[in-house]
This record gives sequence, structure tokens and C-alpha cells, in this order.
Amino acid sequence: MNPFDLKSALLAKHAQHVVLIHFPIALFLMGTGFDIAARWTRRAASPGLAVAARMNMLAAAVFVWPTLVTGIMAWQWQLEGEKLHGLLLLHLCLGISSAILISIVACIHLRQPKAAPLQLSRYRLALEIITSLVIGLTAHIGGFLSGVNIG
Repeated sequence: MNPFDLKSALLAKHAQHVVLIHFPIALFLMGTGFDIAARWTRRAASPGLAVAARMNMLAAAVFVWPTLVTGIMAWQWQLEGEKLHGLLLLHLCLGISSAILISIVACIHLRQPKAAPLQLSRYRLALEIITSLVIGLTAHIGGFLSGVNIG
């Protein structure tokens, strides 16, 4: 495959999932980082950090569902709907769990009053960290499936 051939790159059976997956991962992890920084500083810059965290979480929640759909489509196209087992099944289960957790965190951010962005609950930060770990594990297994993590 020619790396400069856009048609074959964009129409590959798994290309969309591989491209889209980086958006929710990066957005969610940066949102978690902003929330941790906002909790840590609690000064004049913190409201901006809290707003940045909120926007990142909401954007991650928007991107995670098309990413999940393209992952399922890649499974259907590449493996022709073959029954999942092993790492692929684990990746799918963790991916669905990640999508649900990201959506829950985004809903918590939506319910937070805009007037009080610094009122960070301990459970929200704990849930963000747990979600980050699940996302990291999902991505790590996805790397093995794509061949990136194979030495």
C-alpha cells in the first residue's frame, strides 16, 4: 500500500477506528489532568483549568461513540463477524466499559454548576482516574491487536 494514496488509507477496513481512537483517549486524559491541576492549585487559575477539564470531558464523550462504532465495524469487516475470543473479546469489553465510564464522567461534569467549577467531589476525581486506567488498558490491548506492541 502506498502511504500517499489517500483513497486506500481512508477506505481500509479498520482505518477509521485507528484514526478516531486517539481523540477520546487524549481528550479524556487531558481532562483528568486539568481536573487534578484544578484541585491541586485551587487559586485564580483553577476556574480556567476546571472549564478546560469540562470541555475535554464533553468532547471525549462525543468522540467515544463513533470510535466504538468504527471498532465494531472493523471487526465485522475484517473478521466477517467471526465469533470473538481472547484479546479481541477483552478489547471489545474494555472498550465498551471505557465508553460507558467516559459518558458517566461527562454527565457528572454536565451536572456540575458552571458557577462553582472548583467544587470537585472526591468520587468524581477517583472515577476519572479509574476510567483513565481502563482506557490505558484498553489502548494497550488494542496496540497488541494492531501489531504496534509486538516486539
